[in-house]
Amino acid sequence: MDEDQESVPLLQRILDNPFILLAIGVAFPAVLYLIWGIMEIVSVPLAN
Repeated sequence: MDEDQESVPLLQRILDNPFILLAIGVAFPAVLYLIWGIMEIVSVPLAN
């Protein structure tokens, strides 16, 4: 690697990769909805 050439920052490499953005765009909402669903199930009162 040439010493004059700067390395690309990690965040720029992530934002330039469409497959990583796709994975984040699918995984992030899925995890949030999963957590939301678990919170909803836990908040349901038990039947007597």
